Amino acid sequence: SYWDQLLAKDNSGLLIKRMGEAVDGEYQAFKAKGGSYVREKFFGKYPELLELVSQMTDRDIWKLNRGGHDPHKVYAAYHSAMENKGTPTVILAKTIKGYGMGKSGESMNTTHQQKKLDEEDLLYYRDRFDVPLTDEQVKNIQYYRPDENSPEIKYLKECRIKLGGYLPERSSFAKAIKTPPKDIFDKMKESTGEKEMSTTMVLVRMLTSLMRDKNVSPRLVPIIPDEARTFGMEGFFQKIGIYAHEGQKYEPVDSEQLSSYREDIKGQVLEEGINEAGAMSSWIAAGTAYTNHDISMIPIYIFYSMFGFQRTGDFVWAAGDNQTRGFLVGATAGRTTLAGEGLQHGDGHSHVLSSVVPNCISYDPTFGYELATIFREGLKRMYENQENIFYYITTMNENYPHPEMPKGKDIEEGILKGMYKFKSYNKNKKTKIQLLGSGAILREVIAAAEILERDYKIDSNVWSVTSFSELRRDAIEIERFNLLNPDEKPKKSYLEQCLSSEDGPILASSDYMRLNSDQIRPYLEKSFYSLGTDGYGRSDTRKNLRKFFEVDKEHIVAYSLSVLAKEQLVPSKYAKEAIKKYNIDPEKPIPTKL
Repeated sequence: SYWDQLLAKDNSGLLIKRMGEAVDGEYQAFKAKGGSYVREKFFGKYPELLELVSQMTDRDIWKLNRGGHDPHKVYAAYHSAMENKGTPTVILAKTIKGYGMGKSGESMNTTHQQKKLDEEDLLYYRDRFDVPLTDEQVKNIQYYRPDENSPEIKYLKECRIKLGGYLPERSSFAKAIKTPPKDIFDKMKESTGEKEMSTTMVLVRMLTSLMRDKNVSPRLVPIIPDEARTFGMEGFFQKIGIYAHEGQKYEPVDSEQLSSYREDIKGQVLEEGINEAGAMSSWIAAGTAYTNHDISMIPIYIFYSMFGFQRTGDFVWAAGDNQTRGFLVGATAGRTTLAGEGLQHGDGHSHVLSSVVPNCISYDPTFGYELATIFREGLKRMYENQENIFYYITTMNENYPHPEMPKGKDIEEGILKGMYKFKSYNKNKKTKIQLLGSGAILREVIAAAEILERDYKIDSNVWSVTSFSELRRDAIEIERFNLLNPDEKPKKSYLEQCLSSEDGPILASSDYMRLNSDQIRPYLEKSFYSLGTDGYGRSDTRKNLRKFFEVDKEHIVAYSLSVLAKEQLVPSKYAKEAIKKYNIDPEKPIPTKL
């Protein structure tokens, strides 16, 4: 290698010192401006270095190449990496932008779109890399292919055989994991009576039950970046342990408690510290183990929902691209539901962000039976059917009673497809409105429906929407089929099957930006209106936040009456009276601008 002789003569270490002094911009110029420039600017800083290269021509100096372009150095580094066992190896290769492109791009600040070389550059490239082509062949842009019996072709073929073939192929020999029986989830489908709990706690109880399933338990990988105790997951510490590659090395401060920290070489919980990027990396590693290590793992990464897609969105996209399987759980979700922690914690758009990832299945459940149904289906699709998808599920920290799962053969299907009729309010047998709600705001919608029925004699259907994005995807698929098959009888999307035969306009409310529920607007023929939490918001109580964002039961009632008045289904005085009754100020600043 060209540098070796110079380095051998450098007894003072001055050459290595000079290498360390030069910054990237200088190194770029050294390769762009030729040997005389390098002699003056690089070696010329110290007289001793000028003397060191005094017997070298400018061309000799220009040939002093970077290590990443020195085949001897690259081979030596690769050989060392292959020989190393038991630890990772990092090779830092110093290279040149546009290597081999000559004056068209080598070490130049050209755009990344620089694709074409002129004739002179092609000839330079031919000479630079000793490509055995004539001038005429180069001018005609002919490719060079070595003979089939040449060492190069033989070597390439041997490498391809070692790698398993000529085309990249994703293979997996991981065995399917049998879906846990439904009875594990049945407890979550029962009414809690007067007992209140959050959907985050329902999830923790469900995971605790899954730890008793011999097929699933060893594969569970709970990943927590910071808030294990906030999420009520401290019971996992003693049950399955916190993974630590050297085991427990200290006595935890809470050692006298039943749920004290327990670190173990065989632990399953990954406690990542406040490191969402690291947690996502662990989640991806576990979620791709089925193809990288032929064993299916079930990573469940639980985080403050604002700090998932917003903070590590590029990792999420990479996870989808890598066909990661697993669960992302946005706990403490909803812009008005995580109250009092400042607007930087208030998640009102994670479901908007998740909707753009093609193989991310997103749900915003309200009740325990919805969560249990969704989670079991996720296990079935990803680990028994081995679909290359992943789930994003939001859970809340708001405590409230959970009803029993409604009877009916279509309930489970509706939960999974994105919506189902939770309850009909039809005492009055006349004016009707379709009220859609999701997540924490569904309970506000239910309360609003009761007020409309009791105080205004207006009937309604309350629909629990577990996934606006799944409804949209189904509608897109049906729309495409109908447009590309004009001679066939049009199909109906699941959304249309639910709503097209129902009376009255539609009002959708959620704890997310209107854009979340607006996803389904183009696929409905009925009048559609949405309420949401657009804007930054503020730190306050849930009650005040929902009033501020106009998604509390009183605003839903007032908006419902205004919608019905606009459709000429009730007198406008109904809406005016409600606006006055609930002290709603039409002149206040709009929340979307605050």
